[in-house]
Order: sequence, then structure tokens, then C-alpha cells
Amino acid sequence: MSGAWVIVGYTLREAVRRRVVAVVAALTAAFLGLYALGVWRVFQDVEGFGPEEALERGIDTTTLAGGTMLGMAMFGTLFLGVVLAVFLTLGAVRGDAERGLLQPLIVRPIGRRTFVLARFAGAAVISAAYTVAVYAGAMVTTGLIGGWWPDRIVTPALLLAGAIVLMTAISVLGSVAFTATANGIAVFMVFGAGLVAGLLGQVAEALSSDTLDRISSIATWVLPFEALYQASLSALTADTSGLTESIIQLGPFGGASDGGIGLWLWSAAYLAGVCAAAVAWFSRCDLG
Repeated sequence: MSGAWVIVGYTLREAVRRRVVAVVAALTAAFLGLYALGVWRVFQDVEGFGPEEALERGIDTTTLAGGTMLGMAMFGTLFLGVVLAVFLTLGAVRGDAERGLLQPLIVRPIGRRTFVLARFAGAAVISAAYTVAVYAGAMVTTGLIGGWWPDRIVTPALLLAGAIVLMTAISVLGSVAFTATANGIAVFMVFGAGLVAGLLGQVAEALSSDTLDRISSIATWVLPFEALYQASLSALTADTSGLTESIIQLGPFGGASDGGIGLWLWSAAYLAGVCAAAVAWFSRCDLG
């Protein structure tokens, strides 16, 4: 167990040494600054829509503006979290092996299984914590500037963090099989496929197409990080109904749905399966 913590600590120190943390912090500050400016401008514009007339028609303009803006911010948060996770794990296994760092570690006292899982744990902790922090920053910004807070505060953060953890596991699995460059390309293609599945859900809803909806649902559950992301969007406006909900669904919330406890269980099983595959694959790798 102590050996595993050594590897986790190594992952954290490596991120600092490569200045990943500093670069990410600077870019995130710029992202949240631009987001704050956008939120301020949107709520300024919303004030001119005639809120009393809007309420008479069943539209809550504050919820519409706040939910839409935070939903867009969550997409940015998901993307940034995935980028961080991928760059932390591009060469987590094969890269270290090619640099000759693994041989003295995995013989004694750590072993291959512990090494893979510890590298995953270190990257997952950093990426998930970063995702939660960015979400919290965007949420607080929306609340302080626009006076709107999501219907669920914690659930969206947990779902987003879960999506990032799954992507981290996929990237670690890829790092066992591919070189750093090939792994980066493969993981981002998987991420893109998940986003396309979500877009198919929006198209299916707009066209009332059962076939497209079925394809989207299958693809989303094959890549459950997308289902977790959609569930996080759904949690933002879980108590919103009526015309306001319908209009919000036209934006970044299109296709958003709560997967329920089944999604949590499937995601946990999926994560365990990916980690097991990474360990099994690495156990057969030749490090020579």
C-alpha cells in the first residue's frame, strides 16, 4: 500500500514539475473570467425582456439565462477536465517503460497491478478535483452575478467528476497499448464519439425519431461518460418545468436525462472493467 502512495505522489509531483498545474490554473482563470463577463452581459440583456410579461407566459427568464449559461460552462468544464486527464496519462505506462523508469519499480516492492492502479488514482484525483473546482467557480459566478442557483448543487459536480474519472481510466488503458501520441489521438476520438452520441440525442428529440434516439442511447451507454455528463445537465434544472424547461432543452440541455441509480451502477462496473483490462494487458507486456 505504501508503494501505491509513492506512485500517486509521483504523479502529483510530475504534474507540478511539468508545469501542468500552473498552465491549467492560468487558462482556467482566463476561462472563468470570460465566463463571468458573459454571464454579466446575458443577465443585463435578460432584464430588458420584460420579466412580468415573460412570467405571464410561463417563462422564468432568470432560470432560462442562468441554466443555459451554466450548462454551457459545464461543457467547457468537461472538455478542460478531459484535456487535463489525458495529458496526465498520455505516457503513464508505455512512456515510463520506454524511459526505463518501470523496471526497477514493478519488480519490487510495487508490482505491475499496483503501478497501473496507482497511476490511474493519481491522475483521477487531480482531474476530478479540478473539474469540481471549475464547476464550483462557474456556479458561484452565476449565482453572484445573476442571482440564479441550480436546483441541485452537489449532484452535477459528482456526475461531472465521474465522467472525468472514466475518461482517465480509458486514457490509462490506452497508455498501456499505445505510444503517447497514438493514445492521445485515440482517447480524443473516443471523447468525440461520446459527444456525437449526445448530439444524436438532440437531433432525435427535435425530429421525434425513435431510431436515432435508440442509437444515441446505446452509444451513450457504451461510452457512459457522456451519460454522466447528460445527467449532470439534467440535475441543474431538475425542478424546472413548463415552457421554461422546454426552451432550455433547445440549448445545451438538449437530450439531457437523469440515468438514475442504474447509471451509477453501470458506470462503476464500466470503470472496474476498464481498470481490470489495463492491469491484465500490462501484465502481459514485455518491458524489455
